[in-house]
Amino acid sequence: MSGKHSWRTALLYAALTLVAVIVLMPFAWVLFGAFKTQGEIMAAPGAWLPQDFSNLANFTELFERRQFGTYMGNSLVVSAFTVASNVLFSSLAGYALAKLPFKGSKLVFGCILAAMMIPYIALFVPQFFIIVQFGLVNTLAGIILPIAVMPIAVFIMRQFADSVPDELLEAARLDGAGEFRIFFGIFLPLVGPAIATVAIITFLNSWNYFLWPLIVAQDQGTYTLPVGLAVASQAARSIDYGLLLAGAIVVLLPVLILFLFLQKYFVRGVAVTGLK
Repeated sequence: MSGKHSWRTALLYAALTLVAVIVLMPFAWVLFGAFKTQGEIMAAPGAWLPQDFSNLANFTELFERRQFGTYMGNSLVVSAFTVASNVLFSSLAGYALAKLPFKGSKLVFGCILAAMMIPYIALFVPQFFIIVQFGLVNTLAGIILPIAVMPIAVFIMRQFADSVPDELLEAARLDGAGEFRIFFGIFLPLVGPAIATVAIITFLNSWNYFLWPLIVAQDQGTYTLPVGLAVASQAARSIDYGLLLAGAIVVLLPVLILFLFLQKYFVRGVAVTGLK
């Protein structure tokens, strides 16, 4: 039995390793391609390794001539405000829906679930009309406002808040603590995994935001990274694939670093939310 078990384990790990290699192959090709010249890519599009790994011409071109530093700064501002607003407001909403029952709370939660089912592109016209009315076209605020509070973030926080023991909150109320003190001093420290989950999801959405910034931003000074990458990679009537791949690496790195730091909390948050 132990021999069969060891063989099954070995086969399982071999299969998982094979799947991991297949999944990582496109990322490896993008990474190697970022160090290639346009001539190398066009001459041998299927080749893996570049001729010179020290060739940083694509990255230098992005930041020195294509305003990639401006685009990155805009994306950082958009993502930082989006993550902060979603964490704060979704936590408040989740706490109220789960721990402060009020008349119509189930209807409100039902509306949030319904909002999650609406295709985002269907909201572009009314959202753009509102942004125009507020005079926020071609501003970072106009890019941030539609995703300042995402329904999925409220849903996650509400589901996780439901797992916090009511007795703990009632004991704090009996000791004279107010709701805001309970929220910031007791509730938030207990929902760390949910906060990490919301932070990763909202950061990923805002960092990869493309269609909406493309509509709202009217000049390159307000472009975010995905929009700037699409513009910067085009030279005349052709696409500069080296620049495109180098820009993809720059866009990918912050998301990868954030996920590596918050992976443990993210997995736990998704697991608990899915079980509720």
